[in-house]
Amino acid sequence: MTEYLIYFNQQWVGDHSEEWFRSRGPLAMGVLDEIRAAGELLFAGGLEEDTATAFSADATSGTVIFTDGPFSETKEWLGGLTAVDVPDEATARKWAGRIAEACGWPQEVRRFKPAPGGR
Repeated sequence: MTEYLIYFNQQWVGDHSEEWFRSRGPLAMGVLDEIRAAGELLFAGGLEEDTATAFSADATSGTVIFTDGPFSETKEWLGGLTAVDVPDEATARKWAGRIAEACGWPQEVRRFKPAPGGR
């Protein structure tokens, strides 16, 4: 099995009415239920949109420094993610497509590097 991350940046979501967003929730949860039933869901979740609640940890100076807010000032930030453990890329593509359809916005898919010594 191979682990993949399916994710989106908040800016990919677009402007929609509150009613539209409420209609997408059950669709997205339905897909997650299918992934879970297939035994391929590792984790899924949406992130808080308010970056004021974010903080960063930076140890590049040799000392860990915590700062409020995102690490870098950027126009894009992670909106949500789903981690799956699937037998092949075709299955990762299937789930990414289903999530994109359910949510109504694009998803990016990246394969995790194998862990040294296995998981």
